[in-house]
Amino acid sequence: MIKHLPRDVWAEYQRGVDYNTAIDLYETVRVNRNFFLGKQWEGLNAPDLPKPVMNIMKRVISYQTSMITSDDVGVSFTPFRKTRDAELIASVFASEVERVLEQAKIKELHRDAIRNASVDGDACLYLYFDPEVETGQEAKGDIRCELLDNINVYFGNPYLNNAQKQPYIILAQRKTVREVKEEAKANGVPEAEYASITADRDPNQGEAGDDNDLTTLLTKFWREEGTVFAVKVTQTVTVREKWDTGLTLYPIAWMPWETVRASYHGQASITGLIPNQIAINRLYAMLIRSVEMNAFPKLVYDSSKILQWSNKVGEAIAVTGGGVTDAIATAVRGADVSPQVMQVIESTVTMTRDFMGASDAALGNVKPDNTSAIIAVQQASSAPLDLQKRAFHAWVEEYVRIIVDLMRACYGVRTVMLTDRDQIEAYVGVDPTTGETPDFLETMVDFAQMGDANMRLKVDVGSAAYWSEIVQMQTLDNLMAKGILQDAEVFVEQIPAKYLAGKNKILERIRKEKEQAQQLQQLQQAQQAQQMQMPTQM
Repeated sequence: MIKHLPRDVWAEYQRGVDYNTAIDLYETVRVNRNFFLGKQWEGLNAPDLPKPVMNIMKRVISYQTSMITSDDVGVSFTPFRKTRDAELIASVFASEVERVLEQAKIKELHRDAIRNASVDGDACLYLYFDPEVETGQEAKGDIRCELLDNINVYFGNPYLNNAQKQPYIILAQRKTVREVKEEAKANGVPEAEYASITADRDPNQGEAGDDNDLTTLLTKFWREEGTVFAVKVTQTVTVREKWDTGLTLYPIAWMPWETVRASYHGQASITGLIPNQIAINRLYAMLIRSVEMNAFPKLVYDSSKILQWSNKVGEAIAVTGGGVTDAIATAVRGADVSPQVMQVIESTVTMTRDFMGASDAALGNVKPDNTSAIIAVQQASSAPLDLQKRAFHAWVEEYVRIIVDLMRACYGVRTVMLTDRDQIEAYVGVDPTTGETPDFLETMVDFAQMGDANMRLKVDVGSAAYWSEIVQMQTLDNLMAKGILQDAEVFVEQIPAKYLAGKNKILERIRKEKEQAQQLQQLQQAQQAQQMQMPTQM
C-alpha cells in the first residue's frame, strides 16, 4: 500500500538520502561543482605553495554543452494511423507543444540541463500545470517547468534509472517557511496545523549563512490504477492532501550522463578525471615554486663577520665559518628545473582533453592549413558525444510526451491556432470565393477527449534542420533540376505556402493545363485512329 502521511513520506525520503550517501553522491556533486567553477584548492593547508588553477574541466564541459545544444531541437508529430482525425490531432499538439516550449522557456534550459548532467551526473526536468496563469481566453492555466538538481530527486527503486517504471518518486524542494505556509493555507489546511511548520537545515544543499529560513517540502508521486496521484508534505504537516493529477505519466524527465549499472544516478563527465586535474595543478604549483626559489641566486654570508643580512628576494642564509671560505659572502645558484615537468603537464592536459572528446582540432587550436582534414578530425572527435546527443533527444521526447499528457489532463476546452496550411486545407477545405486556404485557423478543441493521444502519435526529435522548410525547398529544387521529379503539380504541392503566394491558384492553373493537354492528346489519338481506318474502308 502506498504511504502518504508526512512521517511515512519523510521516512522514504530519508531512505533515499541514505542511498545517495552510500554511493557518495553528495560529496561527488560538491567536488565536481567546485572543480568546474575553479575552486580546486579548497581544504589544502599549504600557505607557502602557490595555487594556480589550470581549469581544463570548464572548457571541455563548455565544449560538450555547445556541441550537444548547438542545433535547435525540432519536434515532429506523426499519427500511426493516417486518418483525417489523427492528422488533425497531430497538428493540434504540434502547434500547442511549440507554444509551450516557447512560453515556458524550456529550450533555454537545455544548456543548464546538459551542464547539470555533465557535472552532477544527471539532469531532471519537472513539469507541472499552473492553474493561475492567464491565457487570454476563458480557460486559465498553463504548463510550467523547473530544472531540479539530481540530489533532490528520489526514486522508489534506486536500482532502476527509468523514471516511468518507478513505484513512486519524491521531489525535495527548499522553500521559505512563508511560501510553504501560504501554500498550505491556500489548500485549506487549518492554521493550527500549518503554524507548526518551521525552518530546517539540509547539509547536503551547500546553503551558506546563518539566516536560513528554508524548510524542505516533499512532493510524492505514485500510481493507482494507471493514474498518477500526488501529495505534498513537510516533516510533520500535510501541505496538500492526496489528489488525483489525472496524468498517466510521471511529470519527471530524467537524463543520466553516463548510465551506471544498478543505479538511477549516472556518472558525470568529470568524475573520473578529477585526479588528472589535481596532478596538473600540483605539478604547475611546484614548478612555479621552484622558479620562485631559484630565479635569483641565494646569498650565503659569514655570520661571524656580519651579524645580520637579508635581501628578501633570495632570503640570505647565515653560516658560521667554512661555508663561505675566506669571503664575507658568496652566491649559491639553485638547480635548474627539469624540462620533463612541463612536458608531463602538457601531455596530461592533452590526453585528458582527448579522453573527454575535446581534442585540439575540436577546440580549434590548430592552424587551418588543411581545412578538409581539420573538419574530418573535428567530426571524428565529436563522435563520442553522439551517444549523449541521442540521450538528450530521448530526454526531449520524454518531456514532450509529458506535456501532451498534461494538456490532456488539465487543458479542458481551449481555442487552438493551427498554422499548418495542409492541415487547415484538410480540415476546412478551400475558400470557394478566393480559391485559397487561410494562413491560420482558430478552432475549439476538447483536450479531455484525446485520452490516448500519446498512443496514437509518433514523436520524432532531432536537430531542427531535419524539418527545415529551407532544406525542403533546396531538396525539391535539386530533384527538379536532376529530372528525378518531373510533375509540376507535385512540385508546387510540396512547396510551403508561405514561400509561394497564391499557391492554390497556381495549382489550379497547372491542373487545367494538364486537363487541356490530356484532352488534346485524346483528340489527336482519335484523329490518328480515324486516319488509319480510312484506307481500309476504301
